Amino acid sequence: MQVLVIGAGVVGLAVARAIAVRGHDVIVAEAENAIGTGISSRNSEVIHGGMYYPTGSLRARHCVNGRRLLYAFCATHGVPHKKCGKFIVATDAEETAKIEAIAAQGKINDVEGLVMLSAQAAMALEPQLSCTAALHSPETGIVDAHSYMLALRGDIEDTGGAIAFNTPVTGAKRKDGQWVVTFGGSDGGDFEFDAVVNCAGLRAQSVAKTLQDYPQARVPKQVLAKGNYFTFTGRPAFSRLIYPAPVHGGLGVHVTLDLAGRMRFGPDVEWIDREYYPVDPKRADVFYERIRTYFPAMPDGSLAPDYSGIRPKLTGPGEPAADFLIDGPAHHNVPGLVQMFGIESPGLTSSLSLAEEVADLVSA
Repeated sequence: MQVLVIGAGVVGLAVARAIAVRGHDVIVAEAENAIGTGISSRNSEVIHGGMYYPTGSLRARHCVNGRRLLYAFCATHGVPHKKCGKFIVATDAEETAKIEAIAAQGKINDVEGLVMLSAQAAMALEPQLSCTAALHSPETGIVDAHSYMLALRGDIEDTGGAIAFNTPVTGAKRKDGQWVVTFGGSDGGDFEFDAVVNCAGLRAQSVAKTLQDYPQARVPKQVLAKGNYFTFTGRPAFSRLIYPAPVHGGLGVHVTLDLAGRMRFGPDVEWIDREYYPVDPKRADVFYERIRTYFPAMPDGSLAPDYSGIRPKLTGPGEPAADFLIDGPAHHNVPGLVQMFGIESPGLTSSLSLAEEVADLVSA
């Protein structure tokens, strides 16, 4: 079977790998000149535990299973990672009730090792922390996302697959039981495939609109939520990731660490109507206010603008958060087509698990 995967971000690469190792011929079409230049290059590189997501949701299932698969993959492929753990912290009684509910949901989702800690116990482990209670997730970690994508690419190419860079998809249609896909770029033209998987991230909706036989009413709206990050210019204050109680649209301005031990804060939630990535230094004022609820000793002038990413959400402000959307032939009745929409956090953590589900749909 000849399969086209559109998009060489972390999810597209994971999907292509899963299909390739099952013995299919796979081509990944990437509009840019390198892997992982979109959402995958602008995330927090956190391996999420999976305790936040509603019972039975795709996020809950794929985050927990994907986390386990990802740790195993990193171990066998030499991908730098660290299971550093994290605290979800409360700073008042209302937030304590919120994180207790998260702990209960985590147990429903089969997240291992979750433990509620008293303020005294949490602050003994993280002396710079201020809280009324904390939920400890020992399975949360961090990963070198680019090294992970390089390893996925290596597996794809080792099994005979290939990545075509500077090759945007400009259209596709069904003909004689196959997909005829039109590519732009210097080596563009029409090529035939047995199946097509749309993993285009921020471009998933625009790609879907070029597929002539796909019901256009099924293309979901896309809502852009920008997340800004600031670097901490002092010495790291924490040895674990520190998350506040979540807010609408995201998990709150939290402490993330990289594999070198450097500390940064973010992301916030900035609803936008177009893609733009510069970080406004003035947003630091709100960051200081939020961060000092759990890190009161944070010095003035210790934040510097770092980078931002954009979440391709399916719902906007005031709306219930949408689940991942995997639209396969059983739903839309178009043979040989799988569309992936709204694959934001925890997309990286979920990637290997999502890939297995998509590979099952393609192989069916």
